[in-house]
Amino acid sequence: METNNRESRNHMDENKRNALHYTVTIALSLLFLIVGNMIATENLTIFERNQYFESVEAIITEIIDVHIEHHEMGGDFSVTNTDIIFEARVTRGERRNEIITAMQNISTFVATGTAEVQIGDRIVIIYDDFNDVWHFVEHVRIHLILFLGIAFVLLLVVFGGKKGFNSIIALGFTCAAIFLVFIPALLSGRNIYFTSIIVCVFAVVSTLFIVVGINKKSISSILGCLGGVLVTSFLIFFMDIFLNLTGLVDSEAHMLLLLPIEEPLDLRAITFASIIIGAVGAIMDVAMSISSALWEVKTKATESESTLLSLFESGVNIGKDMLGTMANTLILAYIGSSLSIILLISVSFTSFIDLINMEMVIIELLRALVGIFGIFLTIPLTSIICAMLYLKD
Repeated sequence: METNNRESRNHMDENKRNALHYTVTIALSLLFLIVGNMIATENLTIFERNQYFESVEAIITEIIDVHIEHHEMGGDFSVTNTDIIFEARVTRGERRNEIITAMQNISTFVATGTAEVQIGDRIVIIYDDFNDVWHFVEHVRIHLILFLGIAFVLLLVVFGGKKGFNSIIALGFTCAAIFLVFIPALLSGRNIYFTSIIVCVFAVVSTLFIVVGINKKSISSILGCLGGVLVTSFLIFFMDIFLNLTGLVDSEAHMLLLLPIEEPLDLRAITFASIIIGAVGAIMDVAMSISSALWEVKTKATESESTLLSLFESGVNIGKDMLGTMANTLILAYIGSSLSIILLISVSFTSFIDLINMEMVIIELLRALVGIFGIFLTIPLTSIICAMLYLKD
């Protein structure tokens, strides 16, 4: 009876400690976001500039006119301009239920990526104060994505329970760090290299402490993950010097140089940040998987079987199996996200040497290889840290 009471008290004490750790982690994460946002947005004026465009959501009620013009540009090349005049009813905001006449322009000369508007379409339109006219911007598509997101959250909570809920909280903190700290810091001229590493460290620590709790598993995962991220950061920085990268790989990069900010953005540093942020998720997954697996090995093995060398070898063996699948995951993810670019440059270049030396291709290869290298470094590092912490009384 006394033993059962002691175990019950110990269990209650452990629950109290876990609750305290959870509360402290949430509080410190919120503090990081608040203070980080204050520092990042200091002297940031890009969002305070005068607004000349008013944007509203509306639903199209009538197509008034469709005007099509064909222009021969010489040879077999021609351009078609289509102007669609329509009426739309505003669905929200101060102009709710107001009927607005607007225009959509589609030109084959410019790849707009938008379909012709139809009656019943939910769209976004903006008012051009300079020309006193409303223009079509984009179709409203977020509603279906929101439904899908809600379904994702519900499934995560139903199947994951408490850990699923905590995963959502951790994901929210990570996204908030990107949009409230990282993005404003970039736009205000902060050091991109330092900021990206700080945000990645916050994402790793907050995610693992919230989802797993403050224990040996999470601590070993964090140390292994951060070690892999830091070494990977040095690798990217080193490769950037010798590859002579500029960061001008697409039209979006060129547009970043035109932003109305005091100091032009360092596109090379942005490339560095994008690679690190893209790799940290896979590295964290590997570190946590090895840490969790080795904890199970340690708790199930006898005391004589649990040695520093045996746990380290088990972690490395587990990591070897993960390395192959994670390498494929990273490669396929980057190929899938860049498929359009790959197809375009594949048919545009006749020389394979020219193709593989394009900066756009080099950066995509660098993303995948650096991610794999980070995983490779994280496996033994996490394994040895786990072995040392788990065997320590």
